[in-house]
Amino acid sequence: MAMDVGGAKGGVKSDINVTPLVDVMLVLLIIMMLVAPLLQQGVQLTLPVALNTVDKPDTGDPIVVFVDQNNKFYVNALEINPVDVPTRLTAVLEEKAEKTVYLKGDTNASYSSIMRMMDALRKAGIDTVALITERPGGTLEGRGGQ
Repeated sequence: MAMDVGGAKGGVKSDINVTPLVDVMLVLLIIMMLVAPLLQQGVQLTLPVALNTVDKPDTGDPIVVFVDQNNKFYVNALEINPVDVPTRLTAVLEEKAEKTVYLKGDTNASYSSIMRMMDALRKAGIDTVALITERPGGTLEGRGGQ
């Protein structure tokens, strides 16, 4: 049994219809669930496989540098000139309390490119570099080193 607030039939109803709101929110939720994994992908790499790995600690917003198969350098998934890497990292690290940088290097990247990235990290004053690898099963893991 419901009450009609409007007085006479056909009057103004002051009830809030939440059905359209719920429909819109569910559509937005589904869109976010589909788009979120695509945003976290970063740079397309084939990571090296390592047997002796340690799980990467789950920090809030890690700084990740990449070297792809074409020997291009990336800082937080944005392509950058190799000469500008130390200044960009210094600017990013000013805002962070955690000074650990995660390095992802493609299997087909040259050794010299990885070493140039490591030199750029040293120029930026970063002492702790964690190398990201894959386990043989295909799970991304971090292997820390200095």
